Amino acid sequence: MDTELARTFLAVVTTGSFVNAAERLHVTQSTVSTRIHTLETALGCRLFVRNKGGTTLTPPGKHFQKHASTLVRTVEQARHDVGVARGFRAAVTIGARLGLWEQFLIKRMPSLLEKAADISVRAEIGLESDLMEGLVEGRLDVAVMYTPESRPGLNVEFLFDDRLVLVSTKAQRRPVLDSSYVYIDWGPEFFARHSASFPEFFGAALTANIGWLGLQHVIENGGSGYFPIRLVRPHLQSGKLTIVPGGPEFSISAYVVYPTDADIGVIGPALELIRDAAAQERKPDNQA
Repeated sequence: MDTELARTFLAVVTTGSFVNAAERLHVTQSTVSTRIHTLETALGCRLFVRNKGGTTLTPPGKHFQKHASTLVRTVEQARHDVGVARGFRAAVTIGARLGLWEQFLIKRMPSLLEKAADISVRAEIGLESDLMEGLVEGRLDVAVMYTPESRPGLNVEFLFDDRLVLVSTKAQRRPVLDSSYVYIDWGPEFFARHSASFPEFFGAALTANIGWLGLQHVIENGGSGYFPIRLVRPHLQSGKLTIVPGGPEFSISAYVVYPTDADIGVIGPALELIRDAAAQERKPDNQA
């Protein structure tokens, strides 16, 4: 079976519609429809029910989902294995949000390379949807993210809570979300709590879906925003930023996700290091 058909099927499952799948795959909606039709013809069954709200898997579609994941993962694993650099017995690909690389994962990379000297490491950056897709398709071995989806065949482990604080480049006596405030999209839970805490806030001039981008803008141009305390701590110490008095604090949980059937002999060292690093982050002095 053509793995492109299986990838398209999984893209529809992940995004919930043919339109969204087409955007993710960078093809037209008609191309997605043709691929799914070809797949349904080959399998002799209907895989999706389409409605105004998107798509829903049929019973045969649900059964095929695990086979599609296995097919794509097998091909990706083959590419992964064939592409192992000379001098290494295996390779591991780790993906994470940029903000979870900074001041967390990247600091532990030298220890991982030293501890697992016979395993090469590939580091990737992505948002939650990209990371989940990479895990399902087998392109990623381990991913660290904020809001993972529950998927069959994937283990999800809690790591730590990122404490989000309101910081500003100028002194404020109370929290004021003025025109220089940068809204960071930390997910639906943050949006709900943020809206409840600031009912008169109707939107920012600048919104970013990556905290690092918003933080760089604030540092370079002035302003305020909500960021993890571990990311802004160096700027607080240097005096570039200050915590706004009275500003409500929020938290967002970080998780590590990996396939249930993963080769622990390969990903084990990475998981162990990530768990140890998370334990350090959970210590009270690192949350202050």
